[in-house]
Amino acid sequence: MKAMLLAAGRGERLRPLTDAVPKALVEAGGKPLIAWHLERLARAGIREAVINVSHLGERIGERIGDGARFGLRLHYSHERERLETAGGIANALGLLGDAPFLLVNADVYCECDFSGLMKVQLGGQLAHLVLVPNPAHRPQGDFSLARGKVGSDAAPRYTYAGVAVMAPALVHPVKRGEKAPLAPLLYDAAARGLLGGELYEGPWQDVGTVERLAELEKYLRENR
Repeated sequence: MKAMLLAAGRGERLRPLTDAVPKALVEAGGKPLIAWHLERLARAGIREAVINVSHLGERIGERIGDGARFGLRLHYSHERERLETAGGIANALGLLGDAPFLLVNADVYCECDFSGLMKVQLGGQLAHLVLVPNPAHRPQGDFSLARGKVGSDAAPRYTYAGVAVMAPALVHPVKRGEKAPLAPLLYDAAARGLLGGELYEGPWQDVGTVERLAELEKYLRENR
């Protein structure tokens, strides 16, 4: 299985840090956010990954390189202007191929078991999402979860962790080079009963603001 890391985000709420450094290279615990994922992917047995880049994307290539030091072979999907999440995935399908792949948002910190996700069989589903208990900044959550099915029921609801096993077919409605968000495609798939999922309750942090980055730094300082 290949992996794709979403690293094209601008990181507006992390400015001024992200004025000079792409969001994926913001450091926590002494290493870039994306490096934590690359290390875990390699330990799980992933050998090939695609990284989409846009804002200051050349810095990611300079810092991370071809992935050899992580035990990975990396490919870069360049976006002249950011294509948003679904657009970025659709743009990278030529590098990902036709098989399901592991999708990871580079701007989250997560200790979930990638090796377990590599064993997920989608069958007729379009994706298998990792969900987490709702953080304080997203109390309404994104999806419901019942018996392994992700849906849109009123309760209980959970937040999408930014980690999933995904079939390329999920983004087939998006043309290459087109800007498109991922959320509408996921909500549509959930409504059609085409999303599976699991609940992860371990360490996870969406590093979307300076305050949340500080929370992650504190966690890593106390637990590493």
